[in-house]
Amino acid sequence: ITLAIDYAYNGCRGFIPELCGPPQSRVSTLVHLDRQHMTAEVAPGVVVPLRPFFGSIGVAPAPALGRVSSNPPSRHAGNLDNKELVAGTTLYIPVFVKGALLEVGDGHAAQGDGEVDQTAIETNLRGRLQLVVRKDIKLDWPRGETPTHWITMGTDTSLVVATKTAIREMVKLLQEKKGLTETQAYQAASMAADLHITELVDGNVGVHMMIAKSYLR
Repeated sequence: ITLAIDYAYNGCRGFIPELCGPPQSRVSTLVHLDRQHMTAEVAPGVVVPLRPFFGSIGVAPAPALGRVSSNPPSRHAGNLDNKELVAGTTLYIPVFVKGALLEVGDGHAAQGDGEVDQTAIETNLRGRLQLVVRKDIKLDWPRGETPTHWITMGTDTSLVVATKTAIREMVKLLQEKKGLTETQAYQAASMAADLHITELVDGNVGVHMMIAKSYLR
C-alpha cells in the first residue's frame, strides 16, 4: 500500500461535532504528506508517522439484508476503519454471496483508534491485494492477522454489544488455536489481550481485540 499523492484532508464532524465550531464555519483541513520521511504534521507541532491502509474492505452482505449503506461496518467487513490493517496483514471476511463481490476504498494515510472527528488523514492510495478463498475456515465475523498479532472484531449500534462481540470472537480464536475451554479462553483474554475502540462514527461503532502471537506457544 503506497501513497498516490502528497496531500490529504481531514473533515470535522464525528462523535463530538460541537468541538468543530459552528456548522456554518466548519472546513476541511488540508494535510501535507511527507512521502520521503512518511510523516505528516496534522496540527502545529503535532507530527505523526504515516501507516497507510484502506478504511473500507468488504464483501456483499447477506442477501436477506437487502440494500445496505456502505457507511456502517458489519459481518461483511466494509467500512471497518481499522488502522491495524496495513500492508502485510491479512483480513479474513465471511462470504455471503457467490463471488464475494469485494470492494476496497477509503484510503487513509494514518488514523487514530476511534476516528473521533469522522475522518482520518484521507487520501488516495495504491495497493496490491492477494485474494484467497479459504473454504477450511468458517467465521461469523471478520478477523485480522498481522505478522505479530491476531485481531478479532465486533460492530453494532451499541458500543457494549460491539465490545462483547469482539471479546467472544477472541474467546473462539483462543479455543481454536490452543484448545482451551471457553472459561479458560475468556480468562486468558482478560490477562493477555488488548481491547480497542476501532471507530465511533460510522453508524455501527467498531471494537477490536488484539493478542500477540508470541503469547500462543
